[in-house]
This record gives sequence, C-alpha cells and structure tokens, in this order.
Amino acid sequence: MPRRQMHVTDTEGAPLRAALRDLRARSGVPANFSPAALAEAEQAARRPRLTARDATDLPLFTIDPPDSMDLDQAMYLARRASGGFRVHYAIADVAAFVRPGHDLDAEAHRRVMTLYYPDRRLPLHPEIIGEGAASLLPDHTRPALLWQLDLDTDGRVVRTDVRRALVRSRAKLDYASVQRAIDTGVAEEPLCLLREIGLRREALERTRGGISLHVPEQEVVRHGNGYSLEYRASLPTDGWNAQISLMTGIAAAELMIQAGTGILRTLSRAPGTAVSRLRRVARALGVTWPDSMPYAVVVRALDPADPQHAAFLQECTTLLRGAGYTAFDRERPTDHPMPTDLRHAALAAPYAHCTAPLRRLVDRYTGELCLAAAAGTDPPEWVRVALDTLPTEMGIGARRAAQVERDCVDLVEAAVLRDRIGDTFDAYVIDIQQHRPTAGTVHLYDPAVIGHVEGDLDGPPLPLGQRMRVRVIEADPGRDKVWFAPA
Repeated sequence: MPRRQMHVTDTEGAPLRAALRDLRARSGVPANFSPAALAEAEQAARRPRLTARDATDLPLFTIDPPDSMDLDQAMYLARRASGGFRVHYAIADVAAFVRPGHDLDAEAHRRVMTLYYPDRRLPLHPEIIGEGAASLLPDHTRPALLWQLDLDTDGRVVRTDVRRALVRSRAKLDYASVQRAIDTGVAEEPLCLLREIGLRREALERTRGGISLHVPEQEVVRHGNGYSLEYRASLPTDGWNAQISLMTGIAAAELMIQAGTGILRTLSRAPGTAVSRLRRVARALGVTWPDSMPYAVVVRALDPADPQHAAFLQECTTLLRGAGYTAFDRERPTDHPMPTDLRHAALAAPYAHCTAPLRRLVDRYTGELCLAAAAGTDPPEWVRVALDTLPTEMGIGARRAAQVERDCVDLVEAAVLRDRIGDTFDAYVIDIQQHRPTAGTVHLYDPAVIGHVEGDLDGPPLPLGQRMRVRVIEADPGRDKVWFAPA
C-alpha cells in the first residue's frame, strides 16, 4: 500500500538536510546498529543457512528505483502451455540470515520497519545484509522464498506453491527503462507479460471493488536560495509491478487462512465521516464525484500528472489509516481466533504483507507461515510464539513510520516557503474546522503545499471548495508547520 514518497535534491550542508538530520535524531531509531548485531550480520553474510533446491536457471529480474540496493523481489513471467500465465516470484529469504532470539533479530524487532526520509533511510537490517548478502542483486546466487503462481487467461490464480530455493537474478531494471521498452515495442516477452498480467489483475481488482492508489512522489529541488516542491506521477509500470506483489499477498493470505494459522493485513471499511470529508476535498479540488459514483471509480479516473488530482490522491491515503494486523492460530483459538472480517477493504480481498522482508519485520514471519502452509506442516514454534506480539509491534512501527512521513512533509513544506514569509499565493480551501469555520486547510496552486489557514474568530467563513488568496505567516523548517492567513 502506498506511502507518501518524497525526494530531495539538495546539498549536504544546506539547511534542509540539517533539519532532516535533527528529525532523524528525534525518531528514537538509532542511525547505527549495535556492535553485537553488526558482528552477527557479518557472520551470517558469510555463512547463511542455505537450501539444497537450485532454481538459479530461472532468468529472474528485478524492477526498482535506479538507486535501490535492498532488492526484496525478483520475477520471471511466462505463458503456460495449457493457457494462462506462470509467475515465478522470488522473495529475499531473510530468515536464512537472522536467527530468532539473537542480536540481529532483537534489533529488527526494535526497528520494525525501514524509515524513509527525503534524503536517506534508517534500515531494518544492517547494510551487509539488507543491501548485500540477502538482497536479490543481479549475478549473485541468493537464498529466496520462490513463489510459483499459475494464472488462468483472465489473470486469476489457480495454483499456488512456495518453497525455499537458491536463485540468481539476471538484471536490475528500473521503472522508466522498462516503461520505455514496453512503449517502444522492444521489450522481451517477460516484460511484455508484466503489462499483460498487470492489466488483467487491475481488471480483476475493479471487478471485486478494490482500488490501488498510485500516489505521486513529491520532489523537492533547490533553486538558488530557495526550494520548489512538485508532484511527479508514477508510471503504468509501477502499477503493473505492484499488482504482482498484491497478487502474492492475496495468495499468501489464502494459504494461511486455509492452514488456520497466520497474520493478515486488515482494514475495515472507512467510516462515513472520513468519506464525507474526502468528498469535500474532491469538491474543493475540482474532482468530479457524483453521489452515485463509487469511490474506486473516481480514483481510477484521476490523472496523477494533474496537480489537483495529485493532491486529491494524497488525501485519499487518509482512508487507509485504520489498517492493522490480525493474527490467528488454530492451535490457540482463544488467544488468536480466526477473524470474522478477513478482507482488506481497499483491496476487497484478504491480504498479507509478505513481499518486503528486507524492509518490514512481519514479512519474515509471514513467509515462514506460507512455507509451512504450502508444505502441509506446522509452522516453526518461534513463528507461532511471535503471533502474541507481532500485531502490536507492527502497529507501533507503522505509527512511527506515519509520524516520520508527516514530519518530513511538514519540514519540507516549511523549507519551500521559509523565505516567503508575508508573500501571498492562490490557494483552494479543501477543508474547514467543524466548530470554527474561519480555520481550515488550503492547498496552494503552486508550489504543491498543503497547510493550515486561520482567520479572525469574527471573520467570514472560509470559502470551502473555492479559490482564495492566502499569506504565509509561519514557515520554519524543523520548528513550525506552514501556517497561512487570509490575504
């Protein structure tokens, strides 16, 4: 599921980077790993626990941002002789390097997930593991959980298998180059099948009432003495690649449900108040949303390259805030009963996190549960015991990551406007406070900044959904959020 992505092109000693360093220091997550965890990581990198099954003949490839080194997933796509498709999807086998109950495991449980900042990240695992020995880098033999998903001609999964295997990626590709190859007709068949399968999976998602958000990336660029903030839309390849991951997460959920033991990523349907607020935002941003039109249909009609549509997509992520983790175990039904609502509301299907173990703690455990389910064996006891605390741990980690995201957005927006105190901008009012109609939220036309606006208590109500001029009154990176007043 999406997170708000931000990218900084700034010099190391500039004020924005200094403020980001201070923000990381306040996160509570140490920049460095303990000496004991590092020593264990170095030993594990030299001597991981390997399986005898050899699948290095599969010509797997990865698709990630160009500068990514923590490569969780590699794939190979083919047509089945009987019709339909076969997806080979290799997921980094982190359990081959991390021993339960030891220092590296304890460090991962403290961190829970990788934290992303505009200029760098605080990783879940030491670099020697996360960007080295466990990463599915090209031309290196790696331990992996190798999924084989057979699909019919419509893209439905008809058979699922997952086993440990040694794999070897052939190529490290990026989204832009893959998109160019597909668009210009020079892509080889596995890449052409990415588009074909991705489109079929998107159609199935529409049919069942699910929706994937393609949230644009916010890019911060320094220009002379100031900054600009813009939206950069994702490519179709991003969505097709995401569909392979989502399909695997849905298959993982079904495996665990059938086995009676697992941990799901769950999300209840958004409350009416949240949807009503989003409708007000749509109206304010000029997004057409008739009363009879389902939310999923509205989102699919948006153009992420349109700044107002991009702003609305950012606001749509608020409907995902109730997501959590639900564990269940047939051996201990009282402590961990099977949930009555198995579906993830945004996907309209049961779903599990399982494809990013280098960056998210729970995926290592989900992988073990799926291996056991596919083999018809009991999960390892260290996995079963963890079900007592994993949902709480993941909840804490997710809230911390969300707070980091919000703080980064506030900081970057303040950096963009720090030298514009007193300047006025065209904006549209996307929300107002229920008990104080002279205060609310505005989105500037340019730059792509969202902030609080507050007029006098006895002033006129803010014109919800309409354009207004606002003046910057506060913008101090690292200290204050952006604050506007009616101009």
